Order: sequence, then structure tokens, then C-alpha cells
Amino acid sequence: MNDTDNGMPLPDLENDGDMGLVPGAGAGLMQADDDGPAKDAADLEAVFDVPVHVSAVLGRSRMDVGELLKLGPGTVLELDRKVGEAIDIYVNDRLVARGEVVLVEDKLGVTMTEIIKAER
Repeated sequence: MNDTDNGMPLPDLENDGDMGLVPGAGAGLMQADDDGPAKDAADLEAVFDVPVHVSAVLGRSRMDVGELLKLGPGTVLELDRKVGEAIDIYVNDRLVARGEVVLVEDKLGVTMTEIIKAER
């Protein structure tokens, strides 16, 4: 990752090093906020039940409706990503992370490898 990337690497919770991590009350280590004291999971309890829409996007393709109607079972659809390239993870249509596809037992999953820093 270089200085021009939007992303921020995930903190290593096993070895907090110089990441600015502080102990959270009963919630493990939490990232210290530049605007104030560190927050723990109990501070967010009021929003735990708020539903959100999460999407993991492997890639995109653009086509005309006529081409779309010709698609059938077994059709290979070319996406705008290369094999092994990170996928985008959206929460409520906002890009929040990038990750990799993983296989968990017989289901596909996503592991987050990079958190995208929000533009304010």
C-alpha cells in the first residue's frame, strides 16, 4: 500500500505495537480516536440492532439489455477485475473495506484485508 491509497490496514490485535491501541472495557483492544478517548463496544450498544445492507462485489460488467437477455446457464460473464484482485465490501452502498473470497466449510465468505478510511 502506498501513501496515495484510500485504505487503512487493519490493526494487528495480537501485537498492538505503535498502532495507538488502548484496552477497551471488556471488549478487547479498540482503536484510539483522534477526537477523544478510546471507545469500546458498550458505547455502540444502542446501534447493535440497526439493520444494514452488506454487499461484497466481485466485479462489474456493462452490457445492453439485448445482450443480457441472451445470457443463459453456463454463460461466462467477463468482469472488470482480475483473478486474485481484492473485492469491494459495501455497507448501505458505501465502500467500507476490501477483502478476499474464502471458503468456509461449503459456503463462500469474505475476509476483510483493508478498511477504507471515510472521507469527512
